[in-house]
Amino acid sequence: MDSKEKDFVNAKDIINQFTVIIRTTYIHDPGNIAVTTAMDRFIALMSPFIEAEGELMLDLRGEFFYINDKRVRYPLEFLPNFDFLSREFRRRGLGSIAFKDTLQHEDIRLFLKAFITSTFSETTFETLEESMSGIDSIKVGKLRKIKAASEGEPDVRRVVKKTYFNAVSHTRAVMSKLKAGEEVSMRKTKRVVESMVDLILEEEQLLIGMTSIKDYDEYTYNHSVNVSILSVALGQRIGLSRKALTELGIVALFHDIGKIEVPREILNKSTSFTEQEWDIIKKHPFWGVRALLRMKKIDYTSIRSAITSFEHHMYCDLSGYPKPRQPLELDFYSKIVTLADNYDGMTSSRVYARIPMPPDKALSLMMEKAGTQLDPTLFKFFTNMMGVFPIGTLVMLDTKELGLVYQSGTMFINRPQILVIINSKEEKVDGYVVDLTEKDADGKFVRTIVKTMDPNRYKINLADYLL
Repeated sequence: MDSKEKDFVNAKDIINQFTVIIRTTYIHDPGNIAVTTAMDRFIALMSPFIEAEGELMLDLRGEFFYINDKRVRYPLEFLPNFDFLSREFRRRGLGSIAFKDTLQHEDIRLFLKAFITSTFSETTFETLEESMSGIDSIKVGKLRKIKAASEGEPDVRRVVKKTYFNAVSHTRAVMSKLKAGEEVSMRKTKRVVESMVDLILEEEQLLIGMTSIKDYDEYTYNHSVNVSILSVALGQRIGLSRKALTELGIVALFHDIGKIEVPREILNKSTSFTEQEWDIIKKHPFWGVRALLRMKKIDYTSIRSAITSFEHHMYCDLSGYPKPRQPLELDFYSKIVTLADNYDGMTSSRVYARIPMPPDKALSLMMEKAGTQLDPTLFKFFTNMMGVFPIGTLVMLDTKELGLVYQSGTMFINRPQILVIINSKEEKVDGYVVDLTEKDADGKFVRTIVKTMDPNRYKINLADYLL
């Protein structure tokens, strides 16, 4: 093994072991034997780097980690830990950690304590940095955030909203052009999807949160964008490259393009479909293929889009539609889009079904289909991404507070962040965020979800809070 190969092995192992320490600390006290054993392994891996170069700088840049300015590549089995660590960094606004001199257990313990408790502060990075002011061997740097074009200050939510609604507007324009028989170029679509991919790599939870805000008046366009976002987010979780994520996003955005051929009076019908109307609806996969092959330029992406448009209602066991003449294996993108399409369809208001299904109920029903209609491995990644309580779920806490799931938990998927909208005195409040991983002095969780509620029953408009 040459020196470059050795550096690669050690670098990925260092990041993986650092994640192991953090994960273990979430479960055990920093003085626990499991944590100290993980520390020993981490210090042993770090020492050669620090001795050779004076320090080890761990940077998060976009979707990748760098050690001393060298990008760290990692095998697929390390993906869950690398993904977890990147989300933990972003959660704190943390961009880099510099390890200097000879590391001691006590330094790492102090860092871990500051790292865990900083999430309960409104100024996470500043709290982390201040708590570590006395630790000379470990220094932290701030994550470079997205900037609003019109201002010098970070305004991530504004960028997320603009990107989302720009995608909806673009989808509407593309469908109108295709319906009018005009040619459509993939170039602008690619730019729109690339902007969503960039945001998912930087602010996954915020963009996924946008998909929970439904609009039945613009269902077809919102649904297409939601499926694209959920598909790209899932693709990112399983380790697809940026180029593949962009391609997947385009494919997903066009999955329902065949509905431009469905008569408006059927699409907007407020009652159940007749058998004849349902037969027409089931033709939209064929019509999608035809529309996509009428694009200005036929390329690999448009062909891939046509395949997914044709297959997205077939299901893995081919129990859906259209029925193939002989058995086939669904395209990989089709399996991803089918998951996203199912979830968003069940949790959305339609003209004929104004009351959507609660997110947790939708996931439960999808779980029954995993292994038959839905790919079981992809579904596991999907549920891990969405959390046991997906963003937008209305929950009752044991403190009698009522709130909306605001961000999925990174370590404990059943302990997300909650935007409280009704306090323990049953008073309506503007909304304050609580983290369900927070513990009291006795090590007990401060808050726990008791049950989920139906926001429609309480006439709660998610957009009022999540936007």
